[in-house]
Amino acid sequence: MDKKKILVVDDETDFLEMIKLRLEASGYEVDTAIDGEEGLRKVKEGKPSAILLDILMPKVDGLTALERIRKTDKNVPVFMITAFSNEERFKTANKFNASGFIVKTSDLKKEIENITTAIRLAERFKG
Repeated sequence: MDKKKILVVDDETDFLEMIKLRLEASGYEVDTAIDGEEGLRKVKEGKPSAILLDILMPKVDGLTALERIRKTDKNVPVFMITAFSNEERFKTANKFNASGFIVKTSDLKKEIENITTAIRLAERFKG
């Protein structure tokens, strides 16, 4: 069985590396991008099974990137990453059908489980 490819887009390189290692340890192929512009390019090139997308980034922010992703792919799971809770950002992300939220200060083990479950469900209902 082919590894599922996950794209992680975040401008904090330490966090980016940590989440990449955790996902690879869970059996995923992981691609990364350091800003929203690079992330959008990689979405078009790589067709990931899921996307982890930071909300606050340079060039193209995560909410704008999510909106653009949804114009071409309504079904790919996109999890929004944030270090700051903000009700308005959550509402905007939900408007564009974010699959969930990852708070950077939380225990990532449960979030990784949620992500893998969403990827499995998305694959099951594709078609």
